[in-house]
Amino acid sequence: MVTTRRTQGERTAATRRVLLDATVACLVEHGYHGTTTTRVVERAGTSRGAQVHHFPTKNDLVLAAVRHLADKQTEAFMTSGIAALQASEDWVGEALDLIWEVHQGPLFDASIELWVAARTDPKLREQVAAFERRVNETIVELCRTFIGDRADDRQVLDDLSVVMETVRGLRLLAFVHPAEQGSLNRRWERSKTRLRRMLTNWPSDAPLQRPGDASA
Repeated sequence: MVTTRRTQGERTAATRRVLLDATVACLVEHGYHGTTTTRVVERAGTSRGAQVHHFPTKNDLVLAAVRHLADKQTEAFMTSGIAALQASEDWVGEALDLIWEVHQGPLFDASIELWVAARTDPKLREQVAAFERRVNETIVELCRTFIGDRADDRQVLDDLSVVMETVRGLRLLAFVHPAEQGSLNRRWERSKTRLRRMLTNWPSDAPLQRPGDASA
């Protein structure tokens, strides 16, 4: 059996990836202040020297880890997510559910830890704000797939902000009532019904439609 040796670049990428995955896991399990470089290195199974080489400080490590996971989530959002919406007869409802689903799991949990820590850390706050802008831009880009440049209409942008604020507010309830997922899902269905009504009131020159519709 022939074993192909990994290149230096591949080994470097692999080391960075395990460190970033370990950091996200630590943020979720221990919170921001409980996420130490020692814990990350132990969880990743790497050396302290490797961690310092790639990410000199804890903030470097934490911010890179969240961007790493955000990259994967954004890719899924803009590829498989769009493909599913294009095949749907109800892309508005599906898009709302997709936004909800993207805010489940470790990315959102880790993000919340950063939001709280950023309140008293100006440097961290600046980086977290940039990350949040990127997430919001991804949502607008998804919308642009269906309604083109009309996604930049002020009313559309304001409505999308309401969607994001609703999703994040509801998701925060999971931290207070972690065992009540069924109740949280019912709250989301109730909110989705109202959000759908709001989105159907978009300007008449920004109709909700799927790519390929005759009216496009």
